[in-house]
Amino acid sequence: MSDHHPRQDRSRLRSRRVLIPAVAVLVAILAYAVPAVLLAGEVPPGTRVDGVDVGGMSPEAARSRLDEELRKRVEEPLTLIAGKKREQVTPTELGFGFDTGATVEVAMDGAVTPVGVARSLFGSREVPPKVTVDQGRLTAALGELAESVHQKPREGSVRYRGLEPRAVLPKPGRALDLDQAARAVRAAFEQGRTSVELDVRATPPKVTAAEVRRVTTTTGRTAVASPLTLTSGGKEADVSREQLAAGLRFVSDGQGGLRPSFKASEIAPALGKALLATPPKDASFKIVKGKPQVVPSRPGRGVDTKAIGPAIAEAVAAGERTVELPAVARQPRVTTAEAKKLGVKEKVSSYTTQHPCCAPRVTNIHRIADILDGYVVQPGETFSLNGVVGKRDKARGFVEAPMILNNRFVNDVGGGISQFATTMFNAVFFGGFEDVQHRPHQYYISRYPAGRESTVSYPQPDFRWRNDSPYGVLIKTSYTDTSITVQFWSTKRYEIESESSARYDVKPVPSLTDSGPDCIPMGGAEGFTIDVWRIFKQDGKVVRKQKFHTVYDAEPRLTCDGPEQSR
Repeated sequence: MSDHHPRQDRSRLRSRRVLIPAVAVLVAILAYAVPAVLLAGEVPPGTRVDGVDVGGMSPEAARSRLDEELRKRVEEPLTLIAGKKREQVTPTELGFGFDTGATVEVAMDGAVTPVGVARSLFGSREVPPKVTVDQGRLTAALGELAESVHQKPREGSVRYRGLEPRAVLPKPGRALDLDQAARAVRAAFEQGRTSVELDVRATPPKVTAAEVRRVTTTTGRTAVASPLTLTSGGKEADVSREQLAAGLRFVSDGQGGLRPSFKASEIAPALGKALLATPPKDASFKIVKGKPQVVPSRPGRGVDTKAIGPAIAEAVAAGERTVELPAVARQPRVTTAEAKKLGVKEKVSSYTTQHPCCAPRVTNIHRIADILDGYVVQPGETFSLNGVVGKRDKARGFVEAPMILNNRFVNDVGGGISQFATTMFNAVFFGGFEDVQHRPHQYYISRYPAGRESTVSYPQPDFRWRNDSPYGVLIKTSYTDTSITVQFWSTKRYEIESESSARYDVKPVPSLTDSGPDCIPMGGAEGFTIDVWRIFKQDGKVVRKQKFHTVYDAEPRLTCDGPEQSR
């Protein structure tokens, strides 16, 4: 008889039922825990970043690998296309980079969770790299591109060809949308593309073509249909139709319309003179008992020439043909107060040259002396003889007289004034002022000091010198039938002495024969070279020296033959 009891069997069965699930749970725990322990501290297998396999690496090794591989991405050129403009730049130049540390952290995030372990054992994962952007660098790089692409819209306008108004039609501009460009460039970089097209927008002009055409056929025509009259203080001056058309334009008013604009610079001086009620008078100087005294200035009355252009434009806009300009005070160039501060108190230099009496050239010498007598050169001002005197012509009292041109004596209006330039050059020399431009004569002229003289013609060669002192310089001129004198009055700074070398490299006189009605005989003179030193002294001590090196050609002995000379 068996001793097996049914109650024991039931107990064993219950034990098995408890044990089997427990074992299953244990197996599951071990199936997760063992890989989790093995995977802890490394990038999960099967992990790739931008195609770079970093699975199974330590974080440090993964970062090092990504630093090396992703560096190539930021050095590969990216082509930016903006309209017709194509420009290659590297992502580094645009301010892009990668944060490999943050990328590895993302790759390891959730690696030891059940899902992460399962993915590591049975799958793979692509992790996008973390992109960094230097916003300032990106903005600067795109700003340079935008500047090269940018083109302002051309606003329409109306101009004149003769008296006929011509429409200049508007034209759209273009501009790069910087915000869109920044987004597009970043997306292209993140996606690994090699080029990106950027949005270049058309920027419309404010004035439409229809408005330009309308103004051209209406106001554009009536504006120059008749002269316009300016009045001020009972005086009148007309602006002719031709003058109106030459200075008038219709330009954008910034609000979609056209407004008249008038450039009066060409006609303003003459109009200002015509409407001048009382001319201003500069402060001047007179010499009384060997001392300079200030003659007070006086303001004048006239129109503000800068207001002429806007006033004409206003009249055109209003359809008026008469413009009243207010009279304003016209200040002198040099006021009494300014003259008193100039330090004009003593004679600082004087020079006289001699000439034969009564030749036509003497008339020119006297005329230029009269023009410049009393002229004040301001501190720091560069005096230009041609700039102050202007072109010599018969209308201003100059006459024909001989001058040197192309190695010959010829007659020309204003000839002979080089003697005045030479006289003034010596006043500059002994006054201690800065020589800016002077040219010695081609041939030596015996009435001038060798190496210390200057020719002049119009427009070149000019004679220029700079008042490099803090004081004004008063120019006083005087003359007789046989001499011209130039004096400078200011505050004395230097005692000036002159030393000259002996003449050297002497050239013999050539003999020439010429003919024709314009032939003027030449007496001939040796050519030579000479050096002159200007010695600056203060309190008896030499403070500096300045050398002038002059080379004179030999003047030919020219004989004029022919029937014209035998008469």
